[in-house]
Amino acid sequence: MVKERRMRRQKMGLDEKIITRAIIDRYYEKLKENLSVDVSVVGGGPSGLVCAYYLAGNGLKVALFERKLSIGGGMWGGGMMFNEIVIQEEGKRILDEFGIRSQPYGEGYYTADSIETISTLCSKAVKAGVAIFNLISAEDLILRKNRVSGLVLNWTAVEMANLHVDPLTIESRCVVDATGHATEVVAILQRKNDVRLFTETGKIVGERSLWAEAAEKDTLINTKEVYPGLYVAGMAANATFGSYRMGPIFGGMLLSGEKVASLIIRELGRSQ
Repeated sequence: MVKERRMRRQKMGLDEKIITRAIIDRYYEKLKENLSVDVSVVGGGPSGLVCAYYLAGNGLKVALFERKLSIGGGMWGGGMMFNEIVIQEEGKRILDEFGIRSQPYGEGYYTADSIETISTLCSKAVKAGVAIFNLISAEDLILRKNRVSGLVLNWTAVEMANLHVDPLTIESRCVVDATGHATEVVAILQRKNDVRLFTETGKIVGERSLWAEAAEKDTLINTKEVYPGLYVAGMAANATFGSYRMGPIFGGMLLSGEKVASLIIRELGRSQ
C-alpha cells in the first residue's frame, strides 16, 4: 500500500501552481480570520509569547505580530551568544508549566537552554490557538473615544525600504506592547497623539542602565495598562515607566507575560 501511494505521487508529479496557491490560500484564510480579535500582541519575545499563550488558553482570540523573521526576541542569543539563560526561583514555575527543562545553579538560580525555551514557548502559543504573523510591523494605532482599539500594519520590508505603501488595519479590544527596549507601540501613541500616559511624567520615562535585581522586581510592577486599551509587558514595561534593564535573566519576562494576560482577562471579563 505504501509503495503504491509513493508510485502514484511519482506519476502525479508536483505542480508549482498548486504549491503557490496553497500558501496564498492558507495565509489569507488566517489573515482574514484575524482582522478582528480580542487582543493584539506586538512583539514575539518571551513576555509576548507567554501573554498570548495564557490569553488564548482562556478562550480569547489572539493575534501576535513580530516585525522580524524569527520569533523569540533576544532570548535566542542567551547572554552574549552563549545560548543559555538564567531563571530565578519565581520564574521556574512557568518553565515547568511549559515543560521546559532547567537545571539548578546555586540557591535560587536555574539555567535553561535558550533554544529549547523560546522554541517551546512559540510552539505552545500556536497550539493554544495564537495566530502568529512574522515580518509585519505595527506602524500606527487606531484610537476611538480615547482608547486604543486596533493596529495599523504593514510589511516590515516596506518599512525597511522606506516605500510609500498604504497599510492595512485590524480591530482589537486590547493591545499589548511587548516590543522590548524600544517600546515601539507606546512610542507611536506618544509621538502622534496629544495624550497623557499613565506614567509619572505622562510620557515614556525611558530605560535605565542594567541592574538585574531591581529590574526583575520592577518588570512585574510596571506590567500594566499605560493608556486605555494599551498594556506594556516585559522590557517595554520597564522602559515605559523608567526602570532598569536586566540582561539575560528571564524570570521577570515570563512572569510579566502571565501578569498582563491576567489583567486583560479581568478587564475583558468585566466589559462583557
